[in-house]
Amino acid sequence: MRPFSYRAPATLAEAVAALAGGGPGARPLAGGTSLYDLMKLGVETPSAVVDIGRLPELAGFDTAGPEELVFGAGASMADVAEDAVLRAGYPALAESLAKAASPQVRNMATVGGNLLQRTRCGYFRGGPAFDCAKRRPGSGCAARGGLDRGHAVLGTSDACTAAYPGDWAVALLAFDARLDLYGPRGARTIALADLHRGPADAPHEEHTLGAGELVVRIRVPTVPAGRGSVYHKVRDRESFAFALASAAVALTLDERGHVAHCRVALGGVATRPWRAEAAERAVVGGPLTEEAAVRAGEAAFADARPGAHNAFKVRLGARVVARALRTAAERAAGRAVV
Repeated sequence: MRPFSYRAPATLAEAVAALAGGGPGARPLAGGTSLYDLMKLGVETPSAVVDIGRLPELAGFDTAGPEELVFGAGASMADVAEDAVLRAGYPALAESLAKAASPQVRNMATVGGNLLQRTRCGYFRGGPAFDCAKRRPGSGCAARGGLDRGHAVLGTSDACTAAYPGDWAVALLAFDARLDLYGPRGARTIALADLHRGPADAPHEEHTLGAGELVVRIRVPTVPAGRGSVYHKVRDRESFAFALASAAVALTLDERGHVAHCRVALGGVATRPWRAEAAERAVVGGPLTEEAAVRAGEAAFADARPGAHNAFKVRLGARVVARALRTAAERAAGRAVV
């Protein structure tokens, strides 16, 4: 047991002050499903834990607004996934949460915390016996030359090949979501696409949040592509498993049935939530035939750099993209999809 201080502030401002005052060893605690786990493994050793799980400023969500959907960062994954408006009008968002973790974890975990969960790489979680530049900057990457079946094939560097583990951020990326942040310097808003960093030569810098800064809420614009959306996830088992490859697609069709607008985001295959713009360009302006979907899937992985054991993700990921595109098109056309 490593001692640490614990604080449960009553307001957002108090929480930010406690995190900033706690120094680099301070960590926020929301649902706890990730932090507790990493503390037990000895990967996280906080000097201070600041409990933000009951802050009113982070609670609740609203999917009835005419211009945007608003999710408090402290809303539970389970509550958001079960929202009737979301399931009908933005199925990709609901599916990404419903297919994550287990019911027990979804009941505890928060949507804001899910955005910032740390990698599930076994070398990262395995402790000092393994080199890991995310855990110990500059120490190298044991996955290179090691077992890398679950690792990324896009956005990797010599310093890290760990795949981003989340689902929710991948779906949000397909809707150009934005995040409201609050920290010692006040409030600011950023695009979700600007939250996560690629590894480059400093993989321990996983996101762009400042010291003591918190995600307060997530905003998603209301768009026609919501109904024509899907989150397709392939994993080793049906429940409580991270994606080997996933794709979030949101699109609209014009009066001819051709693709008018398309967003494709990938999970399980990249070091951060990954926008597949080449796949989007491959389908916009034409009919979404099976052949077009396959070409788009292949385009999404044209720059893949597989390791020793994960080359299968290139072909698997391309098929996942193709399947997601076809399903989204059927939903956009108003056809039932089983």
